[in-house]
Amino acid sequence: MLGVLAERGQTVAVAESLTGGLVAAELTAVPGASTAFRGSVTAYATEVKHTVLGVGETLLAERGAVDSEVARQMAAGVRTALGADWGIATTGVAGPEPQDGRPVGTVCIAVAGLKGTGKVAVLRLNGTRAEIRRESVRSVLGLLLDELLGSVRAKDTEQNGGN
Repeated sequence: MLGVLAERGQTVAVAESLTGGLVAAELTAVPGASTAFRGSVTAYATEVKHTVLGVGETLLAERGAVDSEVARQMAAGVRTALGADWGIATTGVAGPEPQDGRPVGTVCIAVAGLKGTGKVAVLRLNGTRAEIRRESVRSVLGLLLDELLGSVRAKDTEQNGGN
């Protein structure tokens, strides 16, 4: 995925809550990651989601931090804050206790891309806290890859006359 970004001259930034820096660690484990990885914000506290990433204060008050729209705003906010082409975000409940009325294993992930493109997914994961966090990392990186490959397929279709 970082290779695809680097080939295009594009970058990614990460906003993390329940994953606590694991997404950034996974990306930076790849040699040469600095060509495409701008940085990350670990917004573990709800107020950081608002003050640093620009997530709506009313949204957070009404729905809590574990919400698909919160994830979308986190991804868009980190993209803007760190000057990246793509932003990705994770927020959810890894356990051991429910949060904001959401059961353990509820995870929201999001990708914010070029020209307002993006995608959000709500996951219902099982397992230990560590397993939920690992699966959240895998899922958000997969969502980004799907968006990247989808934009490649869309460009190819356009160039080939829609066929």
